[in-house]
Amino acid sequence: MSREYQEHIFEPFSQEREDARSTQQGIGLGMAIVKGLIEKMGGTIEVKSEEGIGSTFIIRIPFKLAPAPDTVKKTAAQMDISGLNLLLVEDNELNAEIAETLLSDEGANLTVAEDGLQAVRMFQEKPEGYFDAILMDIMMPVMDGITATKTIRSLKHPDAETIPIIAMTANAFREDKEKCLAAGMNAHLAKPIKIENIKRILCEYCV
Repeated sequence: MSREYQEHIFEPFSQEREDARSTQQGIGLGMAIVKGLIEKMGGTIEVKSEEGIGSTFIIRIPFKLAPAPDTVKKTAAQMDISGLNLLLVEDNELNAEIAETLLSDEGANLTVAEDGLQAVRMFQEKPEGYFDAILMDIMMPVMDGITATKTIRSLKHPDAETIPIIAMTANAFREDKEKCLAAGMNAHLAKPIKIENIKRILCEYCV
């Protein structure tokens, strides 16, 4: 394009030849629209052209660099929970045995409570830092998991407010999860429990 036209190319309805509208489609708004969009993003556009050779359009738009992720997503094999001391609260003997086997095979140490009240007492009796996390069933006799969680959070034990409490329950609806979180739990896992899901949550809060 000519040097003279380059000064007007970004103006609305601008076309290099007066007869262009009768021989070509378009009304000369394209480059004006492009320039407007780029400027809305805080950028600039310029053109370098030699008649009979070609044109180069240079667009500059500022972007912020995304922060580097703090952690790389780990595979199940990379998630190490060995050495963690866990309080498993489960009234069903078979469920407790399955969870204990799965977690023990991964190197975790398990203490099992059969109901919420027993869990509260076990937690209260242990010194600061003894348990790394509590895996809490919800529907239990004597004291349910919601009440047990609220009770633990209200204790004067040094870890009462900070110990991760993770619901492991067959109650999998959204309102069930919200109820668990509102009671003071950190996370919610629906049964049947998959070991990779438990490991992922434990690594997130304990490792």
